[in-house]
Amino acid sequence: MDSISVFLSKRAAFFSIRFLKADRKSRMSKTAIIIPARWASSRLPGKPLLDLGGKPLVQHVWERCQKVREAHEVIIATDDMRIAEAAFEFGAEVALTSPKHPSGTDRIAEVAKKLVGFEVILNVQGDEPFIEPALIRRLIEVLQKEKALAMSTAACPLAPGELENPNCVKVVTGITGDALYFSRCPIPCDRDGDTNPARLRHLGIYGYRRKFLLDFVKWKQTPLEKSEKLEQLRALEHGAKIRVIKTKAAGPGVDTEDDAKKAAKLLANGRKKS
Repeated sequence: MDSISVFLSKRAAFFSIRFLKADRKSRMSKTAIIIPARWASSRLPGKPLLDLGGKPLVQHVWERCQKVREAHEVIIATDDMRIAEAAFEFGAEVALTSPKHPSGTDRIAEVAKKLVGFEVILNVQGDEPFIEPALIRRLIEVLQKEKALAMSTAACPLAPGELENPNCVKVVTGITGDALYFSRCPIPCDRDGDTNPARLRHLGIYGYRRKFLLDFVKWKQTPLEKSEKLEQLRALEHGAKIRVIKTKAAGPGVDTEDDAKKAAKLLANGRKKS
């Protein structure tokens, strides 16, 4: 039996166990963390399997998600057998998805559609090896407590030099903490330069109510979404409430080889201190 056949036979057994458990607890409202992972990164191909301290990058993310007690499932969603086999080897539950998805959101929605009995779905990017479990918990908790919310996300204060950077997405919030707008432009504007408004950098982690997520991926792209190239604006343009959870700082993500070197150094320093 070749390696792919072995993987699929093991995976089939794994999923049969999970759905058996789901049937027994079908009346419970549950939470799943889904980590989308794809091979074809334009800047760093094969990024999920990039070696950081002897482990694949995606394994670091998965291990942090495993520390979130509120999550009933942590699933890696991928369309690539290399990622799937590696994830299965370190013990992850894996969902093989279509290779045609235009975004990670569409990928996690394919998996979420099969998760009957789950109410909250977390999208945690597979290139965030320093994501804080406590932050993930806060995104889950606010959706569990406030049923009117469709989504939750996170933000932290802008670092020096980020305000003018279009690759750094900014978010402004209202008094309730809900998002008013996301932009690649410097927002909010301090017209007279005398108010020093709080400026926030949006972090690419999302919590969704499952039903909303499944509706969201069916909607066509909206005008502001097309202009800013930010899919969360589709939710705002449809009138959805997105709660922004504020955190003091965020660990660096991995988008380039330089980022990978910095991440490896941080991980090495962390092991020396522990």
